[in-house]
Amino acid sequence: MILCWKTIIFAPISELFTLKEEKERTVSEEEIVLTPMMKQFLDLKAKHPDAVMLFRCGDFYETYSTDAIVAAEILGITLTKRANGKGKTIEMAGFPHHALDTYLPKLIRAGKRVAICDQLEDPKLTKKLVKRGITELVTPGVSINDNVLNYKENNFLAAVHFGKASCGVAFLDISTGEFLTAEGPFDYVDKLLNNFAPKEVLFERGKRLMFEGNFGNKFFTFELDDWVFTETTAREKLLKHFETKNLKGFGVEHLKNGIIASGAILQYLTMTQHTQIGHITALSRIEEDKYVRLDKFTVRSLELIGSMNDGGSSLLNVIDKTISPMGARLLKRWMVFPLKDVKPINDRLNVVEYFFRQPDFKELIEEQLHLIGDLERIISKVAVGRVSPREVVQLKVALQAIEPIKQACMEADNASLNSIGEQLNLCISIRDRIDKEIKNDPPLLVNKGGVIKDGVNAELDDLRRISFTGKDYLLQIQQRESELTGIPSLKVAYNNVFGYYIEVRNIHKEKVPQEWIRKQTLVNAERYITQELKEYEEKILGAEDKILVLETQLYTDLVQALTEFIPQIQINANQIARLDCLLSFANVACENRYIRPVIEDNEVLDIRQGRHPVIEKQLPIGEKYIANDVMLDNSTQQIIIITGPNMAGKSALLRQTALITLLAQIGSFVPAESAQIGLVDKIFTRVGASDNISVGESTFMVEMNEAADILNNISSRSLVLFDELGRGTSTYDGISIAWAIVEYIHEHPRAKARTLFATHYHELNEMEKSFKRIKNYNVSVKEVDNKVIFLRKLERGGSEHSFGIHVAKMAGMPKSIVKRSNEILKELESDNRQQGIGGKPLAEVSENRGGMQLSFFQLDDPILCQIRDEILNLDVNNLTPIEALNKLSDIKRIIRGK
Repeated sequence: MILCWKTIIFAPISELFTLKEEKERTVSEEEIVLTPMMKQFLDLKAKHPDAVMLFRCGDFYETYSTDAIVAAEILGITLTKRANGKGKTIEMAGFPHHALDTYLPKLIRAGKRVAICDQLEDPKLTKKLVKRGITELVTPGVSINDNVLNYKENNFLAAVHFGKASCGVAFLDISTGEFLTAEGPFDYVDKLLNNFAPKEVLFERGKRLMFEGNFGNKFFTFELDDWVFTETTAREKLLKHFETKNLKGFGVEHLKNGIIASGAILQYLTMTQHTQIGHITALSRIEEDKYVRLDKFTVRSLELIGSMNDGGSSLLNVIDKTISPMGARLLKRWMVFPLKDVKPINDRLNVVEYFFRQPDFKELIEEQLHLIGDLERIISKVAVGRVSPREVVQLKVALQAIEPIKQACMEADNASLNSIGEQLNLCISIRDRIDKEIKNDPPLLVNKGGVIKDGVNAELDDLRRISFTGKDYLLQIQQRESELTGIPSLKVAYNNVFGYYIEVRNIHKEKVPQEWIRKQTLVNAERYITQELKEYEEKILGAEDKILVLETQLYTDLVQALTEFIPQIQINANQIARLDCLLSFANVACENRYIRPVIEDNEVLDIRQGRHPVIEKQLPIGEKYIANDVMLDNSTQQIIIITGPNMAGKSALLRQTALITLLAQIGSFVPAESAQIGLVDKIFTRVGASDNISVGESTFMVEMNEAADILNNISSRSLVLFDELGRGTSTYDGISIAWAIVEYIHEHPRAKARTLFATHYHELNEMEKSFKRIKNYNVSVKEVDNKVIFLRKLERGGSEHSFGIHVAKMAGMPKSIVKRSNEILKELESDNRQQGIGGKPLAEVSENRGGMQLSFFQLDDPILCQIRDEILNLDVNNLTPIEALNKLSDIKRIIRGK
């Protein structure tokens, strides 16, 4: 619903109706007066009709009409109605202006865009309608409010541009100043969108179907006009912001579509009134060739960032021991962008090892990191002019804490630490200025006063002395003048008519100095004023207001000076984050008994006694994780087919192999006795599946989509994990597809990808006989007294038995079903032995089992037969409801009797 000109929204009466209007105007039921304030509201609302407008009215932010309905529901505030002419009302909901930081985050988290409309002048200083304007448009992707932001996560705004040959994408976190761009095919951009997880995505108006067709509908999106997505507009915007002649210095000059997406983001900042963006100092290219490819299926399946199960844990939860918010955000980035070059990986591992060998160094870094806080977001607030006095003091503390870190890194026997030390900038001049000018424990807001230290400004000190010691000063004047004039009863006082005055009794009026000015004659006394008193009066009456004005000016000057140090402090934040991540790796390794992996530029993956980093942390106290060896290469053991029963640990083994590889390539130690990691360039997983009914995809369709993506993108350095591929279709279809996929990977002329293939299809064990680089393994179990014990140990050779019925029994399946399942299994196994596929290529198997319908009335169980007879003997047509209930009760007793 959009407000029309016949709608009126009530505000303070002084702004809505004059007495003259109320007396002279007769309003019919159809005609309603539009007040000046309402016209003002509607004009502002028209600029952002899709946003919830918070309209500042006195001490409240108010919402009207549909905005009020939305706000009341999200915020849990009262929705009221105001009288609106004869029998007419309008919805309204509001909250006190000082509660903005409480309510704004709730609207943003609910996915709303919020236009903040403030009073642009003091209502006391105008007799007309208060001037108002939209001071900020806050959206999920553009926010610097601490209550909106998660300190462990970046808050990215993304823009996507659909080019002719490729797709451009850009990411900006306005709270940190990080600005990144890339371009490539749709699947690459899809991977980036999922890894960066932007809170809001911009794209060209009219291209929603294209966007959702390629990237889904899970993102909060906003459409911009087509002129925003032109190269000329975008390049002009970027060059103007960075004050450069071209973009070659950023390494993005050739990324036409990336530049367009980046320019769209800057244009959006202008549209949302975010114009103070001096902290956005560079545009960086996301260099795909530097990082391991992890598609969205792999990130989800390996549970790198979040768990797929309620209450579950992710790899990030286990290895995140970071201290600073910057470190936590960077570690999350490292998780989804593992390195694939030996040197930078070993540089990280060398630092982690140095922490191990130098406990004193580790302790010093740890101690100083606790003092630093969120340096990155504080300096961004400096740029946008929203940094609080307490945050400025925190900035000083952080810069002080960096000094011992810098010194320790410079003295360390490690090239990477030396490099970090060299890049850290102490910013001594601004650090000392903050220390000199800002009180150590200032208020949160500068307008509360008490921010600037004494001794910084002589006028401020004088005003404070007058304001805080006024009474003492008056007593000093009184005592001094009494002594100078010899009038013992002289007193200094104040009233609203004359201000400050000196009162002298008539018996002493002859002693009054000539320069005193008589202002009032009383019965027994005279009152005088002096030049000194008038000057003092002017000072003391305006002292508090002047103090706030002066303190605000001094504070603003300091913040302005701070803006010159934004690039240096951003580098500091980046280096501290890096150090924090590597310290986290060292602490995790120490706590969990991780070892340093050997990183090599070859195609051998040799993990000895590897463990799953997440599962081992979730085991009951005292229970030890069963470790396993895995060896893969491109010449002797390229593909391992793993068979074994459900719950034996096949999926865990697959995942732990990928997680150990990934941990090694982000520079972390790994849970194993030894690990030789031949660099992996892509990790693919087809682990677990779920129906995607919302877009009409079954389990099998999801499986095939993911498998096709893998097979179309594998290389000789890839690591591929398949778990139960083909289970979404019939048995022989599944076997056929699984066989063909394994054969394709083995026979690929160039990309002999290292592969782990867990399956229930024991028939695939036959492949070892025909393909030299395929080896059979099984996760062992032990059968004792017809019970299954899971040993969770990987052993050479295939498994002949899946023990699925034993698992069903453990799950509490009724005994009759377990018994009948065993009977059917024996029959099927007997038939299979007669038909068989053993030793034959799968293509030769043409005979397929006819459909076997298991009828309820063909079961041999005596209890089920008794139930069958009970049902068959019922005369359903003449059965009363009570008789039906009684019969059901009888059947229930038969089942319980069993």
